[in-house]
Amino acid sequence: MSRPDTQDYLHLFLNDVPLMDVRAPVEFHKGSFPTAVNAPLMNDDERHRVGIRYKEAGQQSAIELGHQLVRGDIKQQRIEAWIRFTQQHPDGYLFCFRGGLRSQLTQHWIREAGVDFPLVQGGYKALRRFLIDAQEALLPDLPIVIISGRTGTGKTRVLLDTPNPVDLEGMAHHRGSSFGRTLIPQPGQIDFENRVAIALLKAKHKVGGPVFLEDESRLVGRCALPHGLRERMAAAPLLVLENTLEERIDIIRQDYVTGMLAAFIERDGQEAGWINFRDYLLSALDRIRKRLGGQRHQALREVMVQALDEQQRTGDASRHAEWIQVLLQDYYDPMYDYQLSQKAGRIAARGRPDELREWAARAG
Repeated sequence: MSRPDTQDYLHLFLNDVPLMDVRAPVEFHKGSFPTAVNAPLMNDDERHRVGIRYKEAGQQSAIELGHQLVRGDIKQQRIEAWIRFTQQHPDGYLFCFRGGLRSQLTQHWIREAGVDFPLVQGGYKALRRFLIDAQEALLPDLPIVIISGRTGTGKTRVLLDTPNPVDLEGMAHHRGSSFGRTLIPQPGQIDFENRVAIALLKAKHKVGGPVFLEDESRLVGRCALPHGLRERMAAAPLLVLENTLEERIDIIRQDYVTGMLAAFIERDGQEAGWINFRDYLLSALDRIRKRLGGQRHQALREVMVQALDEQQRTGDASRHAEWIQVLLQDYYDPMYDYQLSQKAGRIAARGRPDELREWAARAG
């Protein structure tokens, strides 16, 4: 029994319904959705040529050229890719940019191969518009709580233990500082915005209660927070996470030294992984050279190099505590303390990780 085409965009996003994006790769990479797979009707060159024909000779001529370009073995290969998707995701849908010619033609060719597969009416444009409008509509009344705290207190760890977390750094593949990049490339801005909107919709419709977010600046790496969300976060109550300096140093060392080294070695192998890890750590420090000042930066860099040399020679990462402590006390802490002083009226609670977890559990 065939399924009808759909305009139930909320259902698609709340339930992570698999989506087949038949737009060209260049369109897909500009922005799509977390559950979408690119299986294009036309590649980038074919789309470009059809677009030129459309401008010069109109729609019918462009359609004729498209059929000339996508035929024979090329057409069969693409149909086979679509059929594989329908078999792997029988509950899915396909879409193009506006739900027009490309998705209808894809649907028609799949049907000729013996498979009925529904499309998303309105296509990418309607899905994207829905997310923008839905996020704008839910934000004013969405209860938000921000987890704040000095660098290294383990905010993300506490965030993920709350009843209704939205992990902005996880979606951005970045921890939000000079040292914060991960081995997974950051998404494009539109992809990031789509992920955030979907996460907020799930937080409201599937979980309910206050939404917990980590305190972020406007940018998480190169991903900019949506303006409306940033405004709501700037007025939301704060939970200030507190840990000892020793605990913070240990967390930083786990996240940015031993954890990152293991990730680089897993990806690149022992020798290349070490070289790339060393470059990552030194480059992160170099990016804040101007803010540190040349003399302080040089002194910290020398300590970091010595710690790296000892770690490479002996496997002992304990010496990294020296530069981590200086960076926390002399750079990150004064900056954070000033920022927190501007937000004093918003503090709802302070405490250690377990205390804030209990607070969040009661609020949720």
